[in-house]
Amino acid sequence: MAAMEYYDIILKPVVSEASMTAMAENKYTFLVAPEATKTQVKEAVEKMFPGTKVESVNTMNRPGKQKRRGMVFGKTAKTKKAIVTLTKDSEAIQIYQGL
Repeated sequence: MAAMEYYDIILKPVVSEASMTAMAENKYTFLVAPEATKTQVKEAVEKMFPGTKVESVNTMNRPGKQKRRGMVFGKTAKTKKAIVTLTKDSEAIQIYQGL
């Protein structure tokens, strides 16, 4: 397995009503690579967004859904979600500004 860089770990932010309300508590939600560990997610957030300090990381593995197209069954890709909690003295993540 090749070494993963920080820009390979965080795929994209999750923009939903629940994730937007959690931002008031300094919690940010990202889709991450399924092979990424909590430690790698923490390091990636701190490198990608300067001035942030991560307090904790919670992850969830979401299995792929079974889909059907005609008589053929298949599965969508499995994903991993990470909820990153920042410390109180940390700067806010700028990617969410203006949403």
